[in-house]
Amino acid sequence: MLKDPAAPHHSQARGGPLQQGRTAPPAWAVSRPGGRDALLMSVAVLGVSFSGPLTTLVAASILAIAFWRNAAGAVLLLPVLLLRERATLTGLRPRQLASSLVAGLFLAAHFAAWLPSLSMTTVAASTALVTTTPIWTALAARLSGVRLPAPVWWGLALAVLGAALIAGVDVAVSWEALAGDGLALLGAICAGGYMLAGARARERLSTSAYAVVCYSVCAVALALAALVAGVPLAGFSARDWWLIAAITFCAQLLGHTLLNLVLSSVGPTVVGLAVLLEVPGALLVALVLLDQVPPLLAVPGMVAVVIGVALVIRASSSPTVTEPVT
Repeated sequence: MLKDPAAPHHSQARGGPLQQGRTAPPAWAVSRPGGRDALLMSVAVLGVSFSGPLTTLVAASILAIAFWRNAAGAVLLLPVLLLRERATLTGLRPRQLASSLVAGLFLAAHFAAWLPSLSMTTVAASTALVTTTPIWTALAARLSGVRLPAPVWWGLALAVLGAALIAGVDVAVSWEALAGDGLALLGAICAGGYMLAGARARERLSTSAYAVVCYSVCAVALALAALVAGVPLAGFSARDWWLIAAITFCAQLLGHTLLNLVLSSVGPTVVGLAVLLEVPGALLVALVLLDQVPPLLAVPGMVAVVIGVALVIRASSSPTVTEPVT
């Protein structure tokens, strides 16, 4: 089992200092990843690259897929929390779990918005748009009083242009494809809230403690949504159950959990940069598994989105980004 270098000490769980009086960096702070973090992020990107293509192969409802991957993820990580990191639970107060609860709700909203888009537009277009998360975290930083350098705004403009190009092509395809683009962007905004809330939660919680709470809240929210919508959460074919298990292992355990593991050490901005690699990864997986090729005219838009987001992430490493406006 991987040791969690960011797991809080006993004194942290009681609300004490992080490490000899050091305070946690802001949620948008950036640190250069070491070799271990880079390896973990590589495995995580490989895992999440299978999420979109595998989801389109499942006949079960989107809410059911999202529910089971989160519920199973929480159950599988619970023994790790109870057996290896029980000390992190001692002295925890409800307010210290608030960020994890918020992260779980944002994660549920992310899945509810993004997963349906995969069947409405191409996997490549949906993935490119949902990886605009760093754009929204940067804007959230600006709204909270952080001065953003000019390259961030150039990146934002380029990403918006790319999204417009993709939407323009999808209008020619169908209005359903355009609606899928909108849902993917909404999923990216929700993912931004999930990352920022998660970064704050990881200041006090170990990876397993945070993930168990976050995934459980997400699963409960999705179960309630399925109940209201009258969507069944069981009764699927054996093939669908195996696909859901594969999604849970690849996207939830290898993907989300490993990204959460490095989140506190490298920050959400660097994690966002790593997730950009999901775009070509998902494109290749969709090409192999689904024989799905995005429209040629949409490719420049996808490239513009990726470059725009990369500009935002690169500029976010500037000290200017972490200095509040006075």
